[in-house]
Amino acid sequence: MSEWLKAYRENHADFDQLSAIGTLPDNPFLAFSEWFDAAVQAQEREANACVLSTCTAELQAHSRILYLKELLDNQFIFYTNYLSQKGQALGANPKASLLFFWPQLMRQVRIEGTVTPIEASISDAYFATRPRESQIGAWASQQSEALTDRQELIARFEAYDAQFPAIVPRPPHWGGYALDAQYLEFWQGQPSRLHERRAYIRHQNQWQSKLLNP
Repeated sequence: MSEWLKAYRENHADFDQLSAIGTLPDNPFLAFSEWFDAAVQAQEREANACVLSTCTAELQAHSRILYLKELLDNQFIFYTNYLSQKGQALGANPKASLLFFWPQLMRQVRIEGTVTPIEASISDAYFATRPRESQIGAWASQQSEALTDRQELIARFEAYDAQFPAIVPRPPHWGGYALDAQYLEFWQGQPSRLHERRAYIRHQNQWQSKLLNP
């Protein structure tokens, strides 16, 4: 053993500890739930925030941060305006990825798959739980479209607030998407860039996993 590695082992007691990746369940969704729960318990700020990356029909990639709302029937659910830039991109190319990063735990999870709109009844149920201001905002914002000035947006907000004095219905252009995963990759940061990676790949209805070099 080299003197450098010997000294490194002595100064990094966790170097030879059991792999965090190696203890993950064989089911990738259970693995994600374990890591997500750990992120919440570690008080990672905005633990359910993730980067959604899409690609247009012209092969231009776009990324933005949004919130994962739930893992439902092994599908990752998020909500947005269907007429937005992301909605139009998903309409042209339903392939997308989600990326979670939890810096305190030095962990990230990358998820790739196909995105489809969820049932209207599920979107209705979730929309009904949102604060009234968020409900009105979903009507007022012509998401991703050019805006003359902020007063234009406020005027639309006030108009819809007056139009719906009680219950605010869900706009037909707003709702949920479900990402049906084909690939999940778990990354655990380690000293000296000897990071750990484990990928889960779906072949038909079976999941296989393998370790990857960092």
